[in-house]
Amino acid sequence: MHFIPQKLDDYIVNHSENEPDLLQQLTRETYQKILQPRMLSGHYQGRVLSMLSKLIEPKTILEIGTYTGYSALCLAEGLAPNGKLHTIDCNEELVDFQQKYFNKSKYAHNIKQHLGNALDIIPTLDITFDLVFIDADKPNYVNYFHLIIDKLNQGGVIISDNVLWSAKVIEQTDITDISTNTLLKYNTLLKEDTRIETVILPIRDGLTISKKL
Repeated sequence: MHFIPQKLDDYIVNHSENEPDLLQQLTRETYQKILQPRMLSGHYQGRVLSMLSKLIEPKTILEIGTYTGYSALCLAEGLAPNGKLHTIDCNEELVDFQQKYFNKSKYAHNIKQHLGNALDIIPTLDITFDLVFIDADKPNYVNYFHLIIDKLNQGGVIISDNVLWSAKVIEQTDITDISTNTLLKYNTLLKEDTRIETVILPIRDGLTISKKL
């Protein structure tokens, strides 16, 4: 979703960093072979994730929701030397696809794939994180936050995707719309939790940056 005119959006993309060749390949193959390719972070948002990670220089990253691995590769660009990115996804059919592109990159030894339910896997990770990216099933966003907040180092950052949810967050919400109602609760939680400070960016479908105090 675009929150500004298409021509201006195109100008912004064209005057931002180019998309790396490997990620262009990943995008093409995702659109050719994988269902719901719009779930990709994509060129511009990917460069935003890369820049944020480079500014943070995290030693440890947790990604909740791998899909085909695009955002993981973007976030890995900012890893500190010998840093580690842990990425979790429940779709067994995508593991080989992800691994193929991770192995093609220079971050193959920095990325650890976890297959399964993130709600089960996160408590087993005896690690603290400098950066967490949440881009998975929306009904569990609040649950993910409660699981990771104590694993986030002081000064660490949570990036949350899709927080504007195609502008549904400002529309009349049906009680049966679990995803939208959860995102409304999640956005309020990030605003009111005194352990973090938060800003929402109107990038694509909405991107929140929350820093732990």
